[in-house]
Amino acid sequence: MGFMGRRSVVDIALQGGTLVSAEAVQRAKVLDRLRFSDTAFRHVTRAAAIGVLVLLSAVIVSLIGGATPALRTFGFGFFVSDRWNPVTEKFGALPAIYGTVLTSFIAMLIAVPVGLFIAYFLTELCPQWLRRPIGIAIELLAGIPSIIYGIWGLFVFAPFLQATLQPFLIDTLGNVPGIGSLFAGPPYGIGMLTAGLVLAIMVLPFITSISRDVFDAVPVVLKEAAYGLGCTTWEVVRYVVLPYARVGVIGGVMLGLGRALGETMAVTFVIGNAHRISSSILAPGTTISATIANEFTEAVGDLYTSALIALGLILFIITFIVLAAARYMLLRIERRIG
Repeated sequence: MGFMGRRSVVDIALQGGTLVSAEAVQRAKVLDRLRFSDTAFRHVTRAAAIGVLVLLSAVIVSLIGGATPALRTFGFGFFVSDRWNPVTEKFGALPAIYGTVLTSFIAMLIAVPVGLFIAYFLTELCPQWLRRPIGIAIELLAGIPSIIYGIWGLFVFAPFLQATLQPFLIDTLGNVPGIGSLFAGPPYGIGMLTAGLVLAIMVLPFITSISRDVFDAVPVVLKEAAYGLGCTTWEVVRYVVLPYARVGVIGGVMLGLGRALGETMAVTFVIGNAHRISSSILAPGTTISATIANEFTEAVGDLYTSALIALGLILFIITFIVLAAARYMLLRIERRIG
């Protein structure tokens, strides 16, 4: 300490160096902590992604392992045979495959256009006071358990169809050449058409909700420009909204299709659970998921259990093919547009 309480230049320099050094150490600690948290986050996300692949691989391996006895016994005939007799241990997957594809096709044939129309109505045409009630109703449909749909379909919807729609289809279209066989037979109430309609109601909220969100994301300036050129509402939807939102719309459709392909309880209640192939969509049938749900707890013997697991493997393959086709279609659209 110098004269009259003054500090020397050396003391000030040393204190300043100490302060700078302390700040540098503190800054280094903060950077190390941030670097550690960033590294940990990167490893956690990578482990989550790898975990999904490991889980998917484990499912595939278990399905293949469980289905091997049935596939080795029946060979390719398992996929094209319509026999399903647990007593004689003769199994064929064709009726279940046919029912799965047909009910899903009926569901998407109805749900896709209706869902897109509802989504566009909610985003562009619906009055503000009505938009929220309809949106809440759609969300409530998505939250209803599938078994509730099944009970309602069996005790309310199927009798209604038996008394109204099915007799009408039989009387009007049952004798038309070419398509009459699709509507032949007595009105059972339950059957492939009923299952397809119930599935359409179940997948409608998914398609509508996702389509509504992607329609909201379309820039307003694009629609206003189209209207300014004299386009009608339908032309704006067809040439502006749908091309801009095609990726999201296809994603919603694929989500709904995946739900339709794998739905179990609701279909089990209303499809009739008959292991046969009929040209009429009014006739009872079965699906892969319904067959597994109905018979897995009663499966006696390794071959019976293996046949049911083989059905699960087929459903997995069908879902994979559908998703791969959707991705390929999106790539072609993007490549064609630019």
